[in-house]
Amino acid sequence: MFRGKNYKESAKLVDRAQLYDAVDAFGVVINASKAKFDETVELHIKLGVDSRHADQQVRGAIVLPHGTGKTRKVLVFCKEERQKEALDAGADYVGAQDMVDKIQKENFFDYDVVVATPDMMGVVGRLGKILGPKGLMPTPKAGTVTPNLAQAIQEIKAGKIEYRLDKTNIIHCPIGKVSFGVDKLVDNYTTLISAIIRAKPSAAKGQYIKSCVTASTMGPGVKINAMKQL
Repeated sequence: MFRGKNYKESAKLVDRAQLYDAVDAFGVVINASKAKFDETVELHIKLGVDSRHADQQVRGAIVLPHGTGKTRKVLVFCKEERQKEALDAGADYVGAQDMVDKIQKENFFDYDVVVATPDMMGVVGRLGKILGPKGLMPTPKAGTVTPNLAQAIQEIKAGKIEYRLDKTNIIHCPIGKVSFGVDKLVDNYTTLISAIIRAKPSAAKGQYIKSCVTASTMGPGVKINAMKQL
């Protein structure tokens, strides 16, 4: 894989054999950030579970104390009598069958999170094959199927993120921007990693957190000693 000059210079700052404490890890990530924009900082956490088994799924949602640094657009499915409530709470788009049609016919995807009231799931379910592969299908576990629209919207706008395993048993999550500085990134990291630890399935055997790597958008990966959280 081709790596640019900036990446190669940044990579020199990382000891790939070392497991860093969180404070040191995020310090390295910030120092290694060479892009001309405010890079997103992500966590990539490999777990010792098998996502093919229902009893070993790890999924949930958490509000990061300092948000992600990104304004997230929210689409809400609800009955007409609650649409003003959703808009007043900060929803970017609100609808019912009309929004289903817009997604199906116009390939409309100008949103980051989809929220639905329980009584709308019969309608929203028709979008499963479209929203599901994009990770946008609302679910009760993520708090995106709920009668409490205002609370759900406000939490998402405040920095609520969903974490879930991919097919390789890795969770990928943004936890902020380089401009946040070390302290805020550590706070967000601690909140997320603690939630993942609490979500450990009872069926999981052996070492739960196999590895934890943080990196900025354009920067090299830095290994964190996440076992300190256990």
